[in-house]
Amino acid sequence: MSRVHDVGGQTGFGPVSPDLDDNQPFHADWEARVFALNTALRRRGVFNLDEMRDAIERIPPEQYLAASYYERWLLAVEMLLREKGLLADG
Repeated sequence: MSRVHDVGGQTGFGPVSPDLDDNQPFHADWEARVFALNTALRRRGVFNLDEMRDAIERIPPEQYLAASYYERWLLAVEMLLREKGLLADG
């Protein structure tokens, strides 16, 4: 069964337009911070790559589709930290 994040090969999402003129890995400072936070937490053994991917796949469909790439990362990190008791609800 296909889930919302399994959009590869599906129609209706339009063409993918790579930013050929944009050599920047991040479009905003907060994206770099989310990347760094994720990397630091994984290196410290708080969670692993499989857990991160699973958390991204568990984001509710309406949130997943409305979020940008790094917003999904942040949502997943928050989810994992809450589940592990390292982040309070709020």
